Amino acid sequence: MSASLAIQPMIRLGNGLDFHRLIINDKRPLILGGLVIESEYALEGHSDADVVLHALSDALLGALAGPDIGELFPDTDAAIKGIDSKLILARALSFITDANFNIANVDITIIGERPKIKLHKEAIRQRIAGLLHVAIDQVGLKATTTEKMGSLGRGEGLGCLATALLVRS
Repeated sequence: MSASLAIQPMIRLGNGLDFHRLIINDKRPLILGGLVIESEYALEGHSDADVVLHALSDALLGALAGPDIGELFPDTDAAIKGIDSKLILARALSFITDANFNIANVDITIIGERPKIKLHKEAIRQRIAGLLHVAIDQVGLKATTTEKMGSLGRGEGLGCLATALLVRS
């Protein structure tokens, strides 16, 4: 069956996964979900290294079988060095609008030993809901550790897994 004759699904599901190294750099803030978190740590990356918005953007793009953020915003492009990840998310949202979908919900898991997310959880959820233009009850956010296993368990970085469910407009 050709793509033009295929049944267009009413719902689409996507996953995104991202990792960044934790560093100590007093000139660089720690940003998670578009929110600056008070911390001695920062995340290293070509962009602002917001691991949450990166995973979320890839989940949204993946739900549409679209390009990933590495294709749209390559880390080899000096012109976008230090780019605000909210701009990456806005680009992903434009793909959703253009494809006539809406966000049903997103579910996000931050993975790492530090910093502790509990104190920032609701503020991050509120920020993400605002960025996505959805209600806060459409944004799930959790944090977990790796029980001290591997590089994340040694506190060398943070990871994030995001899932997005889209519904046709």
